[in-house]
Amino acid sequence: MRQVMMSKDERGFWYVECPSLPGCATQGATQEEALSNIKEAIILYIEALEEKGLPVPEEKFVSAVLVV
Repeated sequence: MRQVMMSKDERGFWYVECPSLPGCATQGATQEEALSNIKEAIILYIEALEEKGLPVPEEKFVSAVLVV
């Protein structure tokens, strides 16, 4: 399981990244598309690390919502 962060950019596309996997990010025209894309990106990222014999970073982020 991986935590992802989503935000909508100025063009209306959804940008999504996985903070525990540096550089693992993608986008989509809808939230659903962006989430599907990041799922695939995470799988490929981890597969590439494993193929190279590199350690897979553990999930270490905790989310919180702060009302100001």
